[in-house]
Amino acid sequence: MAQLRDVRLSVLDLAPVPSGSSTGTALKNSLELARHVERLGYHRYWVAEHHNMPGIASSAPAVLIGHIADATEHMRVGSGGVMLPNHAPLVVAEQFGMLEAFHPGRIDLGIGRAPGTDPITASALRRTADINADEFPQALGDLVAFLHGTFPEDHPYSRITAVPATGNVPELWLLGSSGYSAQVAGLLGLPFAFAHHFSPGNTLPALRLYREHFTPSALLREPYAMIGVAVVCAETDERARWLAAPSALSFLRLRQGRPGLLPSPEEAASYPYSDWEREAVWARQAGQVIGGPDTVERGLNDLLEQTGVDELMVTTVVYDHADRLRSYELVAALRGSAIPARG
Repeated sequence: MAQLRDVRLSVLDLAPVPSGSSTGTALKNSLELARHVERLGYHRYWVAEHHNMPGIASSAPAVLIGHIADATEHMRVGSGGVMLPNHAPLVVAEQFGMLEAFHPGRIDLGIGRAPGTDPITASALRRTADINADEFPQALGDLVAFLHGTFPEDHPYSRITAVPATGNVPELWLLGSSGYSAQVAGLLGLPFAFAHHFSPGNTLPALRLYREHFTPSALLREPYAMIGVAVVCAETDERARWLAAPSALSFLRLRQGRPGLLPSPEEAASYPYSDWEREAVWARQAGQVIGGPDTVERGLNDLLEQTGVDELMVTTVVYDHADRLRSYELVAALRGSAIPARG
């Protein structure tokens, strides 16, 4: 079974906005983090799509991807993900075709089917209150056809060319936190990224469905799976738990319908948790890997043994940017030497 030294490490960046800071600073921090992890040997760098969340600056993945790709040299850069129900498939194909044209062989297009926000904001994005998740397969099919120019001649879109996607096709991924997306990714022969950091209880069933339904495609001959995992690594377990507390409180407030900026460790430490709030935080952190280097190494290796995934995508949300940089340094050091590229 693969160990940490045998798999790729990648990054999922939410562009967190700490209290007392600003979205502009958060986005500049993303550029610095991208350059930093590229030097550390991380394979790819994805940014999220979230709306109406003051504590997350990443709302326009295509724009942020362009800046990060410009600021780096060889690391793959992409979306984790573009929430397809919020966008016209043609526009997504054009945007990511343009990114691929500027940065050949470096762009990933990770697609999700969740709105990435609350229902009211989702309706504002789509200009309609009629939000139907059943339309996702058709939208995904249209996106693939726009990217590759494969609409049948009798299709109403057959004369539309997604310039500059033609000849500039990004690597397509399907994202998910349930079995539905896992099955679709398998049937289409796409690489699959599962949000373990969001839905750890569904990880193993979803990966099993993906592998069972996998059909070889022009992109992949064998299944390729990655999981996103929340990691906070510091010099000691105690320090890591201190750094992880703000993210836990931020999650709790989001669940309560009170999204805000990322609180400080001091604010998180002084928060008067009720019994059920503390249980919710513990349940959330049970799916995360928090600790010093030895603890994190054991946790990540356990995850690899349980899941058998090909790649780990690390997401680290802490209050201080320097602590975030350090966490990624410590995790990279656990892997040791670089691994070969996927053939």
